[in-house]
Amino acid sequence: MLRLLSFRASLAALFLAIGIVAATAPISAAQSPASVIGADAPLLARPGPWPVGFRTLSLVQASQPDPLTWDPATGKAVWTDRRLEVDLWYPAHKPGPLARTAVYRAALPTEAPGIDAPFSILGAAYPDLKPADGRHPLVLVSHGYSNDPAMMSWLAENLASKGYVVAAIRHRDPPITNPAGFVGPLMRRPLDLAFVAASLRARSGAPGDVIGAVIDPDRVAAIGYSMGGYGVLTAAGAGLNPVGAPGLAVPGGLMTPYLRSGPRAAEVAIPGLKAVVAMAPAGGGAMNAWGAAGLSDLRTPLMIIAGDRDRTVGYAEGPATLFAGAVNAPRFMLVYENGGHSLGVGPAPETMRDSLWNLDWFEDPVWRKQRVMGANLHFITAFLGRHVMGDLSMDSYLDVATERSEDGVWPATVSGAYDAVSPGTGGVTVWKGFQRNHARGLVLRRAGPKR
Repeated sequence: MLRLLSFRASLAALFLAIGIVAATAPISAAQSPASVIGADAPLLARPGPWPVGFRTLSLVQASQPDPLTWDPATGKAVWTDRRLEVDLWYPAHKPGPLARTAVYRAALPTEAPGIDAPFSILGAAYPDLKPADGRHPLVLVSHGYSNDPAMMSWLAENLASKGYVVAAIRHRDPPITNPAGFVGPLMRRPLDLAFVAASLRARSGAPGDVIGAVIDPDRVAAIGYSMGGYGVLTAAGAGLNPVGAPGLAVPGGLMTPYLRSGPRAAEVAIPGLKAVVAMAPAGGGAMNAWGAAGLSDLRTPLMIIAGDRDRTVGYAEGPATLFAGAVNAPRFMLVYENGGHSLGVGPAPETMRDSLWNLDWFEDPVWRKQRVMGANLHFITAFLGRHVMGDLSMDSYLDVATERSEDGVWPATVSGAYDAVSPGTGGVTVWKGFQRNHARGLVLRRAGPKR
């Protein structure tokens, strides 16, 4: 998630996001896994039937330029092998009676530069559990600036329980307190995504590869939050703007070959991507990552999730403009009325509730986090189910009767229990899958590709 710092007015500060590094912190014995949904969650938010395994892979991309090492005096940057850890959640065989679930450990920068606040998140996945049989769609996940996959474990565990292999990249960003570090994720986000997608696809055919054996290389999707949203939109085919931040801010012309119509533009895209979800995506406004021409390059089915009071990437100039500009993509936009920026991360761990600075990494000033998780999971499940799994029944959850959730009606003549779930038929226009009195404060817009 992006933070409003003293240098907010600069381009770099405008698009800085959450930073986490590996660390340790205690776990409360009473703590529940972050992926547990609330009783008021819509129908499709519920976990699927699969036990979930967890493990981490290490991948190396040889000979990559590091924009953070650019030296104006010599006109050069250091080239080095780029090592990326990738956290994997996957459908698995049933755990044994003594198996224990994972604990994800990370830390966030505090208000004091150079000092981190460690925390732990209890998971529902089991480390190194044997993968399930068969091949499953691959979902790549890209976190916000300096973030860590631990903060998106709520999403990864839920999707894995529904039959997806989820690969969340640790992008190794510089800390948020260093505004000069912005050029690192600006260049690396789409390159990391494309590299990891190609690497995991290649493993799917490797003899004896345990993880590769469960990946279906022909069914791949990508989900990104904040700076990760910029990454996945680029990887989905939005051409990078030569006169936007990617072309102007990265020093030494290191990004120039990857810009729209550049000789290496294909290297920042994932070919054959089936669907893309961008939560509170960076890239609009002053960043101008794609421009109208680049957004029109998008053909991949798209879902944007945004708050209309996002003070970090904006709304009208950010996600709403991206939604309007992707004119050649079938697309949806889920909007949280009065929602802010932290829509892509899970609930704040207990140790991060001691100060407003720490709490604001995770929590929204208006929306209860379990409510956000439930609505996100419901619509992401429907969207991926339709465009990745090919399940046509998911259309009935996406083709809502009313654009605004609270405009739906449940006639008094239609009976049902207090927690009855809307069938979306028989005169009930409350969004399908939502409970009778719990479809409030949301907007779902949709648009098809232009003719």
